[in-house]
Amino acid sequence: MLFTARTAMAFQFQSVAALSPLLIDSYGVSLADIGFLVGLYLAPGVIVAIPGGAMAAWIGDKRFVSLSMILMALGGMLIIWAPDWWSLTAGRLLAGAGGVALNVVMTKMVLDWFAGREISTAMGIFINSWPIGITLALLILPIIAETGGLHLAWTTVLITIVVCLALFLIVYRPAPDADTPTAQLEIVKFPAYALFLAGTIWALYNTALAMIFSFGPALLTERGLSLTSASSMTSLFMLIACISVPFGGYIADRSGRRDTVILVSLASYVVLMPLVLLMPITTVPVIFLVAGLFYGLAAGPIVGLPSAFLPQRARAFGMGVYYMIYYVWMMTAPAMAGKTADLADSVGAVIIFGIVVVLISIACLMLLRRTADKAVATV
Repeated sequence: MLFTARTAMAFQFQSVAALSPLLIDSYGVSLADIGFLVGLYLAPGVIVAIPGGAMAAWIGDKRFVSLSMILMALGGMLIIWAPDWWSLTAGRLLAGAGGVALNVVMTKMVLDWFAGREISTAMGIFINSWPIGITLALLILPIIAETGGLHLAWTTVLITIVVCLALFLIVYRPAPDADTPTAQLEIVKFPAYALFLAGTIWALYNTALAMIFSFGPALLTERGLSLTSASSMTSLFMLIACISVPFGGYIADRSGRRDTVILVSLASYVVLMPLVLLMPITTVPVIFLVAGLFYGLAAGPIVGLPSAFLPQRARAFGMGVYYMIYYVWMMTAPAMAGKTADLADSVGAVIIFGIVVVLISIACLMLLRRTADKAVATV
């Protein structure tokens, strides 16, 4: 059920990138503006991530997630009725506030269920909702928009959120040993440096991924494909990543070589993604297939990194810090990449941007290897 609810968040997040060519035509905006709008959805995470975890501990995880999904729906309604660019950005910001709060607390809820057990596998399944939601948006929304217009596409997003909210309220039950709501807020200690490195790795991993699903349609239309074909080809990367994500978690859990799985996955991006720019357009589906297969492997092991040093009482606050780092990057990186593409006068520049951030994440993983064994949390 957590997987299903988070899929709705990813579906709403990706709606802007999936519909970007139509938004550019309708609102007369640039690629930098589209990048800003993509990042705006995650912008509230900089403020909401840490207090969101504390508020969830106060009112209860399930109630907090339900309220977050209501905010997503309200933002979706504002977007449907948006008469101009400013109303669209306001709706995007409101929906994002609900989405980012939901994301932090649901990750903590998965930790409650699986910490000390198959955490990488469980996280791999859970976070697979992100590429699946993105893939569905890339496949479905352009077709709906081309047949019924932007209004119908936005309405589809809203209906998806409302249905998932109803299912969550009916189906989900808390983990047996989950924290109960409390009226008191508790200060806990945690290994800040290790958590910072783990959060940075996850942030940069997703930043590089965003270069594909946010700008892939624009990149491929620049190379001559139609919007539908470009979105379908981009969704191939996400679809293969969806398949490989749980396997990455399973391999990490069974082999005990989590860092190796992460390193191989990150290195595949650096090696394979330049080929998207250098090879003929007919070879891009094969490149996306292989790159998505390898890149998806790291997702579960990366999200499971904090479970090695965060005790239960520090999870809500610690995961808030973890996701705050993630949201800072995801708020700014798409706009930075869009600006880079505008300056280079080519969407292909975003791929180079993605390669740079992956190299930085590899360096962070090496540093984390040195510090994780020393990161013993006390409460």
